[in-house]
Amino acid sequence: MRTISLLLSLILLTFLSSCDVQSQAQLGNIIKQLPIGNPTTTEIGLGLKQALEIGTTNGANELSAKDGFLGNLAVKVLFPPEAQKVEKTLRTIGLGSLADNVILTINRAAEDAAKEAKPIFISAIKQMTIADATNILLGKEDAATTYFKRATTAQLMEKFRPVITTSLAKVGATKYWSDAANQYNKIPLVNPISTDLSSYVAQKAIDGMFIQVAQEELKIRDNIGARSTTLLQRVFGYADKNKAK
Repeated sequence: MRTISLLLSLILLTFLSSCDVQSQAQLGNIIKQLPIGNPTTTEIGLGLKQALEIGTTNGANELSAKDGFLGNLAVKVLFPPEAQKVEKTLRTIGLGSLADNVILTINRAAEDAAKEAKPIFISAIKQMTIADATNILLGKEDAATTYFKRATTAQLMEKFRPVITTSLAKVGATKYWSDAANQYNKIPLVNPISTDLSSYVAQKAIDGMFIQVAQEELKIRDNIGARSTTLLQRVFGYADKNKAK
C-alpha cells in the first residue's frame, strides 16, 4: 500500500507541472489524502509520549492554578467522610465560616502540591517502553491513566505528603482544622475526630490529578482538534482505524 501511494504521488506530482494553479491546488489536496501506511513502533512510542506529556502538563497546570481544585467540582476536596458530621454540626451551631475556611485552605494546599506532579509524570513517560506505548494507544480509553496510577502513585504520595503538610500550615488549614475538631469534640456525647489531615488531603490531591489526567487522555483520544501535531494526528488516526475494526 505504501509503495502504491508513493507511485501515485510521483505520477500526480509530474502531472501537476502541466496543470493550472486551480488544478494544482485540487490535486495537492488529493495527494494529502492519500494513505501513507501505518505508523512505525517508534512513531507510536514518540506520538503517545508526546500526547501524554501535553496532557499531564495541562492537567498539572490547571490543578495547580488558583481554584484549580476549589473551583472544580470533580476534584474539590471536602471534609473527610468520617468528619462530615463535624462540618454539619459546625454549621448548625453558627460556625459555618470555620467550616468554609477548612474547605478553602485544604483545597489551596492541594493546588500547591499539584505543582510537584508534572516532573513525576514526565519521568514515568520517559521510562515507558514501546510495548507500554502500543498497549496504551490501542487499549481502553483510560489505559494511560491506569498506567500512571501504577507507575506514579507511590512517588506522588511521597512527594505530595510533605508539600501538603507544609501547605496546610502555610495557608492556615492546620489551625482551622484543629479549631474545628476542638469545637466539635467539646460537644457532649460525640465521638472525637482525629483524622490525619495531611494524609487525607494528599490522597485527595492525587485522586484529583488522576481524574484530570483521565479527562486529558479522553480529549486527545476523542477530540481530533486536540491532536495538535502531525505526529499526533498520524498515531491517533491509526488508533481510530483499529478501534473501528
